[in-house]
Amino acid sequence: MATETTQFHATVQPLAVAGAPTLWYLFQGNRLIVRTTSQGQADHTLTLLRETGETPPAGLTPVRTQYVGWLEADGAVIHCIAGEIPEDAALPAGMDARGLRDLFGTFDDATLMLAGRAVQIVDWDRNHQFCGRCATPTEPSTTERVRTCPACGLSSYPRISPAIIIAVTRQTDAGPRILLARNHRFPTGRYSVIAGFVEPGESLEECCRREVREEVGIEIRDIRYFGSQPWPFPNSLMLGFTAAYASGDLVLEAAEIADAQWFAPDTLPLLPPKISIARQLIDAFVAENAG
Repeated sequence: MATETTQFHATVQPLAVAGAPTLWYLFQGNRLIVRTTSQGQADHTLTLLRETGETPPAGLTPVRTQYVGWLEADGAVIHCIAGEIPEDAALPAGMDARGLRDLFGTFDDATLMLAGRAVQIVDWDRNHQFCGRCATPTEPSTTERVRTCPACGLSSYPRISPAIIIAVTRQTDAGPRILLARNHRFPTGRYSVIAGFVEPGESLEECCRREVREEVGIEIRDIRYFGSQPWPFPNSLMLGFTAAYASGDLVLEAAEIADAQWFAPDTLPLLPPKISIARQLIDAFVAENAG
């Protein structure tokens, strides 16, 4: 498990440290297999699969595995290996498969981010067993994260889909406000900032303007970079921005947005989990306008 003295080293080549413990990030589909220990009727403790050496946990036989990298924890090495378990495989007693979103708040952020890295590698490897150009079985590289077709030479790297996420704010006579919207897919009562995928040939700034215009009908200005976050649902890189309201009235894209409102920093609705960059953007607005 990640701690303050833990550093992760990404590599496709296994580190030659015999007998070091291994964290196994094994997935059924995109659900992480964890150990679950019952503490009572409705109380369960979930832990990662951790073994001594590089043999998979008893009762689990991966279809394929990929070396994700290694953790340096207080001077010791911990291998990190990802793998895929068949969807129809019965899990041993004391194990369960959980979606990563379900594990928010259960594992620390660093552990979840490493699990997110692992699931994206597993998903990429599963989807590129055959060449997309000529259907020949592909071969993995031993030096980088790529699968290459031996027939036509097409190389397939892990797919990363860039998306913008943007906090739009405005100053009103009643004080500062932040624009939050409810997507139809959100849990009941939850609001968040605007987000959307970057289209081919589009700059990040153009994407910010287009997504805000399409989803809520307003124009923005003063677009500024905030930060980024890998988001493995299934393979996004979230690029965070802030912007100021420029003009227009809220007009919602009905197919996607159920509601959108301007919220004061002290009257916010149900928000995304703290691990998300969406929440970081909102928290930054609150901190800037506290008091």
